[in-house]
Amino acid sequence: MKLKDLEYTEATIAAIATPIGPGAIGVIKVSGSLSEKILKRLFRSKKPIKEFQSHRLYYGYIVNPETETPVDEVLITLMRKPHTYTREDVLEIYGHSGYLVLTKILELVLKEGARLAEPGEFTKRAFLNGRIDLSQAEALLDLINARSEESLKLALNQLRGALAEKLRPVREALLSALAVVEVAVDFPDEDVEIISHYELAENLENQVLEPLKELLKNYQEGRLYREGIAVVIAGRPNVGKSSLLNALLAEERAIVTPIPGTTRDIIEEFATIKGLPVRLIDTAGLRETEDLVEEIGVKKAKEKIATADVVIFMLDGSLEPTEEDLKLYQEIKAMPHLVVINKIDIASHENLNRYREIFPQEKLIFISARTGEGLEALAEAIFELVTGRTEEFIPSVVPNLRQKMAIENALKATEQAISNLKKTDIYPELIAIDLRDALSSLGEITGETTTEDLLDRIFSNFCLGK
Repeated sequence: MKLKDLEYTEATIAAIATPIGPGAIGVIKVSGSLSEKILKRLFRSKKPIKEFQSHRLYYGYIVNPETETPVDEVLITLMRKPHTYTREDVLEIYGHSGYLVLTKILELVLKEGARLAEPGEFTKRAFLNGRIDLSQAEALLDLINARSEESLKLALNQLRGALAEKLRPVREALLSALAVVEVAVDFPDEDVEIISHYELAENLENQVLEPLKELLKNYQEGRLYREGIAVVIAGRPNVGKSSLLNALLAEERAIVTPIPGTTRDIIEEFATIKGLPVRLIDTAGLRETEDLVEEIGVKKAKEKIATADVVIFMLDGSLEPTEEDLKLYQEIKAMPHLVVINKIDIASHENLNRYREIFPQEKLIFISARTGEGLEALAEAIFELVTGRTEEFIPSVVPNLRQKMAIENALKATEQAISNLKKTDIYPELIAIDLRDALSSLGEITGETTTEDLLDRIFSNFCLGK
């Protein structure tokens, strides 16, 4: 479906745009043709106003227009289309934060003819009105959810239209190829070849396939910065798992005692390791136990280990390795893992050498969660394990999973077109179909070709006021 064919509603929408709760300010956002009418009905300025100017702040009160009873002391701004986020008239009311006062203002706005906005509907209107494309809308969600400086930079690049800019010459190359092929379709009896099939195939390989393959490579390189990784800290009780979590977070998040089995549930916290957003997961100590609560914790720990991107397998360097340690190692060694020897500040050289003998195939990492020694080496090892690199590298343009799938479809269609171009007995109509399929797939990325269901899925991930 083409973007112009999508159904668009003229309703004026409104929502609370800030989180409910104590705070310095609360914002009500309104978008649509009734914005100015609602403003004039509900707002009473401290000074007489002949005409509201666009994009200017005014001070006064929101009142109940039936009783003229003040509801809140506010600042307001009316922003007239098309120079607004939605390219519609937009009214923003800046009042005091708090559930009751914001709800009362919103109820008055709705009573004047607006309806409650759906999740992401303001951004959806910005897309439908051509202010942003679909890839930029998705980048806005990435921006909101960013958990590291690097993921923030990626989202900002996408928000500026970097992906659409990257795809523009690819689309132009496909359109040029399609125009040549359609000449052959429209004039089948004319013995005129504007460009040879070989040259056309070569152009598609250089101008379409190569850029698309580069974007797919960028997805593999950059998705870690966007999506982050799950790192599970596993091992026997009392080897220092919770101490490591606290050390990496630089705060006392988990309870640490010398009593084995203190951690019985899963503790998850976010951190940044060499630019990567990391979900650190502290688990219950893995051991046989008759304690029902601890047994549940051990079961949960094994479930987390099975889905981890990286398992930090911790051992107590102050003690010799046990049979239980070796058994646990056998369970995790097939997964992406690091073997970490903790408590080196109190460990003997004999014990540490013993670990080297038992794990000759492993690049052991020696740390002290208590003093912080070795933590930088651990961070570097995690980074290298998941990226395959020793230095940070972030592509400027990184497609998300939906966009990646559309690029793969475009790549497949283009490869089919190239294959058909190299045949001598192929109908040009079939080549044209392949090229149109490639263009349609790329159009899904920016939203030039899309469906209502897809838009609903994307924008439902936004909050009500965005």
